[in-house]
Amino acid sequence: MVSATYGHGTNNDFVLVFDPENKILITPEQIKRICDRNVGIGSDGFIKIIKVDGAWFMDYSNSDGSVAEMCGNGIRVMARYLTDRGHQPSGIYAINTRDGRKFLSVPEDSDISVNMGKVTQVGGEVSVLHNSKNFSGLNIDVGNPHAVVFTNDLSTVGELKSAPVVSPENTYPDGVNIEFVEILNDNEVNMRVFERGVGETQSCGTGTCAVALAATIKSNKALPIKWIINTPGGRLIVEIDGHSNATLTGPAVLVKDLELDKYL
Repeated sequence: MVSATYGHGTNNDFVLVFDPENKILITPEQIKRICDRNVGIGSDGFIKIIKVDGAWFMDYSNSDGSVAEMCGNGIRVMARYLTDRGHQPSGIYAINTRDGRKFLSVPEDSDISVNMGKVTQVGGEVSVLHNSKNFSGLNIDVGNPHAVVFTNDLSTVGELKSAPVVSPENTYPDGVNIEFVEILNDNEVNMRVFERGVGETQSCGTGTCAVALAATIKSNKALPIKWIINTPGGRLIVEIDGHSNATLTGPAVLVKDLELDKYL
């Protein structure tokens, strides 16, 4: 019997399997079936909690079974699991990812902060074509790739059921997360996101960090800076220090335990 837990961070949701010795084999096709909202449990991503050389590691997959470097909402949900289930005391501790080691501040019953590392602008501007509209923006790296584009009114984006077309087309050979952003007053933005390997999600942790830097550049503001990021799934806080290191703060919720056997 393979047990799992369903949880979310600002409604960016995940299925987690605790397997510290990495003995449970779950294939990309099985992950795709588990994450399918029609025939499976339904989630944006799949997290296998393992240990590598005695350290916690987030083995993260997108809902289509492809692997990803990092997930800012997912790592907070994993930390909530580790602390709530007694595997790790509350406080400051590290979780390793494919994008390196991330340090988290995990209180017992409130929002979790994670140091996401350096966020940087890469190359020149990018453009996104979606629903016959062109949006321009910036190429941002948060350990995974992001195309952050801007609009004066987020409602003009329309439905996000299919992947927008990004130019130049060879900028992202492995795909890209695309954020649509409306800048408000007082260091606050609204955003929507189309995640590679998933589709539109209610929130994206690395995406909010990319948005914070892109909005800083777009607004001609200086570092350090703090942004309020409003996603469809809820509010997140991103702080970027003078060395371009981003810290993401937001909720992480465990919803229910379940079994995966019928999907394997």
